[in-house]
Amino acid sequence: MGILHYGTDSTPIHIADRALAHLKVVVVAKLRRQESFTVSWQHPAEDGAGRSTIWMHPSIPVRFEFDEAVAPELNREWIEDLAQSASALGGITLVAEHVAGGESEAPAA
Repeated sequence: MGILHYGTDSTPIHIADRALAHLKVVVVAKLRRQESFTVSWQHPAEDGAGRSTIWMHPSIPVRFEFDEAVAPELNREWIEDLAQSASALGGITLVAEHVAGGESEAPAA
């Protein structure tokens, strides 16, 4: 389970390593272009019902921490889905990965 650290006082945001690796690609691309946007996710069942949203801005520190030493192979389709949502009014919504064969893998935020 990876961790997204955002801002200096924030509570760590736990996201599965694979999902975090894909999210990182989109977040870094947007921030590199000095674009602000939101990132939203649903809380895991063990944390109770709910969802969260953060405002991402280039001036706010962000750090991605992964449990796995080796980066996963990235799924271009998932990155494109996340990038499209980043450009929409609602911002990035951390959605499940569409895996070959029609199955989905939850992002486990």
